[in-house]
Amino acid sequence: MAGHSQFKNIMHRKGRQDAARSKVFSKLAREITVAAKMGMPDPDMNPRLRLAIQNAKAESMPKDNIQRAINKAAGGDTENYEEVRYEGYGPGGVAVIVEALTDNRNRTASNVRAAFTKAGGSLGETGSVSFMFERVGEIVYKPEAGDADKVMEAAIEAGADDIQSDENGHTIICAFESIGDVSSALETALGEAESVKPLWKPQTSAPVDEEKAQSVLRLIDRLEDDEDVQNVYANFEVDEETLAKLSAA
Repeated sequence: MAGHSQFKNIMHRKGRQDAARSKVFSKLAREITVAAKMGMPDPDMNPRLRLAIQNAKAESMPKDNIQRAINKAAGGDTENYEEVRYEGYGPGGVAVIVEALTDNRNRTASNVRAAFTKAGGSLGETGSVSFMFERVGEIVYKPEAGDADKVMEAAIEAGADDIQSDENGHTIICAFESIGDVSSALETALGEAESVKPLWKPQTSAPVDEEKAQSVLRLIDRLEDDEDVQNVYANFEVDEETLAKLSAA
């Protein structure tokens, strides 16, 4: 089991509390609808839908909203969304991966490209930066799940690769391919997680100063404000003092 990593520092993203709640719910609903349409509308038979619902609950999304999103897929009246990944470089040579669910690739590509250009970055081809990231699963538990030793023991038993515990809770990293098995084993041992999701974990980092960090955060904010964009990952790294200063700004 690896030691504490700087993963959260490197992968810093705008907090959901900074986003309009309706926009957050809209993105969660889109993921639920797509998951339900791609598989079965029963979360017990559809792992992706189960994770989407679990993450929606973690954001306090009302049950009625969740059910409407499922019904939309079952009714066949939803748009045909497709998953698209964009890759590029932001300010300071920071590598950025953008995941989107869109019903109009031209619109989304244009918006994403404009965000990169405005930030002084550049959009690249698929694969241009993803080699610097690893596709993994992230499972998050609140502090109430147990102390660090208890959660670490459960994580090792479940087959996880890494765990980071602090006053905010426990973040467990596992192989992307085993996210279902690991999350199920952890649920048996610790109860339901706060969130379970796949993500891109940086393998290399790009240290940036305060000015460049501000520029990168503006780029991430601009991307996340787009309704088609589901997730944004970046490999920039700043010291804790600068990060705290930027978070308070």
